[in-house]
Amino acid sequence: MEEKKYLGIDWGEKRLGLATGDTETKMALPFKTAASLAEILAIIQAEEIDEIIIGRPEKMSGDQDLPLTAGYLDFLSALQKEIALPIIEIDERLSSKAADALGGHKKMTAGRDEIAAALILQNYLDAQGRN
Repeated sequence: MEEKKYLGIDWGEKRLGLATGDTETKMALPFKTAASLAEILAIIQAEEIDEIIIGRPEKMSGDQDLPLTAGYLDFLSALQKEIALPIIEIDERLSSKAADALGGHKKMTAGRDEIAAALILQNYLDAQGRN
């Protein structure tokens, strides 16, 4: 099986937390925080990413938060127009709270966003190992 490289994205209205991982190590690692779609596109090219895993924002009830969802859907649509890679959405509920518990303190927002992205990507990688 050929190695795949993944980019995990924790979407936020102000920041985009990023993590990388691959099929060889099956580990997601916090990467950086991006401020724009253009920055993400440059990272996809530079890191030779094969697949995008993005956290889909939902409320704990499973309902979508409409103002938040609109911004997320705009970002997702723009990303899909720019790249031909597979983009997989997964539930991101609690990823930021879990990131706080793992050391991404609220005052260190970049760390929190990157850790949340790593948790989103790691959940995906773990699920692939079970399939």
